[in-house]
Amino acid sequence: MTLDSKFFILNNMDQKSVAEAVEQICDEKGIPLESVIETIEAALAAAYRKDFGEKNQNIKVEFDLNTGKSKVFDVKTVVEDVPEEELEEKEEKSTPIETPVKKEGKKEELKNKDEETKEGEGEEEKKRFNPKTDIQLSDAQKVKKSYKIGDIIKTELEIPGDFGRMAAQTAKQVIIQKLRETEREALYDEFKNKEGEIIVGTVQRREGRLVLVDLGRLTALLPPEEQIDSEDYNPGSHLKVYILSVTTTTKGPEVIVSRSHPEIVKKLFGLEIPEVANGAVQIKSVAREAGSRSKIAVWTDQENIDPIGSCIGQRGARIQTIISELKGEKVDIIKYSDDSAEFIANALSPAKIINIKINEDGRTATATVVEEQLSLAIGKAGQNVRLAAKLTGWKIDIVSENSRKPAENVDKEKEEEPTDKENQEKVSSEEETKKTEIKTKKEKKSTEDNSLAKADESQVDTTVKKEKPKKRGRPKKTQAEKEKNEE
Repeated sequence: MTLDSKFFILNNMDQKSVAEAVEQICDEKGIPLESVIETIEAALAAAYRKDFGEKNQNIKVEFDLNTGKSKVFDVKTVVEDVPEEELEEKEEKSTPIETPVKKEGKKEELKNKDEETKEGEGEEEKKRFNPKTDIQLSDAQKVKKSYKIGDIIKTELEIPGDFGRMAAQTAKQVIIQKLRETEREALYDEFKNKEGEIIVGTVQRREGRLVLVDLGRLTALLPPEEQIDSEDYNPGSHLKVYILSVTTTTKGPEVIVSRSHPEIVKKLFGLEIPEVANGAVQIKSVAREAGSRSKIAVWTDQENIDPIGSCIGQRGARIQTIISELKGEKVDIIKYSDDSAEFIANALSPAKIINIKINEDGRTATATVVEEQLSLAIGKAGQNVRLAAKLTGWKIDIVSENSRKPAENVDKEKEEEPTDKENQEKVSSEEETKKTEIKTKKEKKSTEDNSLAKADESQVDTTVKKEKPKKRGRPKKTQAEKEKNEE
């Protein structure tokens, strides 16, 4: 049965089936029955006041759900008698407030008067008389002498014959609006209490980059920034989502869910691991790069419990369930420690840390590793050290064990290297020595040529060939030149 058909039954207020219709609405929409009855009574009172009521009547309606009948009352509260002079003065004071004020000066005067009257508001509120909701003691005693101040008088009013039809038609829209508002409030309260928790949803459809997730009583939104790039959100697939925020809109509560929030890992550990659920193992911090890798720091104060082993489970059964829920995302479980150096060393695992230097003022740490472990400590595209920094809250620098030695050797080489001036001096000295060697060689050759000139031409030719190596590249002297030299 649809909502419109149920309201068609409510139109005929004399039918007993209205009780069944209201109960069905309450069951399907999760609305309290008392709230629906109050809404119907308020709607009927508004309808009666509009068509049959008078100016100073305080209309209240009592609706009987079982019979479908209603009673209309004018409800008044007995107050002290108010002199007619005060009533006239109040009427005069109320008239300028009703008229529109055009000038700013008059507005300021009215504000000043309001401020002056606020001082005695507490006493005046008790003495104020509202003819719609109040009745003077003298007038009440005319009806019944036993009435006293503070009593509530209910005067039953006659219900015209057309009220059953006209009232229902007028009240229909009001009832629909009130019920929808009540339903929205109930939905908002329900999911507001679940904010920060994990709930199972079904992918309904895609609208551009936005994914709509069916949570049962409403449809949640999974925006692009809360999605994981490696996941495929196919319609009909089930997944666990983290309720990020719940806000109210004109169309009802709007629920934003997330698949990339770090808290979803923490909540999954609480669901899958009993030691985390009962508080025996505490999760200190979580660092996550959604879809790729997460690091989670665990700790326990009980000596007989291994926090890492309890999270992994027998043959990795527990952690594999969480990984499969995260669609294959890697999860590193780290042991938390109050010692910052130890905690940072654990956070950089699987790399083995040799030494850690900590600067408390700037919250920076320098971790030293062997050359073979450097790439492992940094991780792919710096992922390992980045997650470790998020997990610990420290700025971490990674250096290799041999990174300082090459720097020292470079310094020594720089000290041993000669300067430009020394190089120039060395070059010039070498050139001078070469020149002197060449000069001496020339002198030797000239003496040898003089001694051999007296020998035969054949002997001269052989000695010249032996004494003049090919590497000098000098041309052979002719016989004429030799004779010239001898002369």
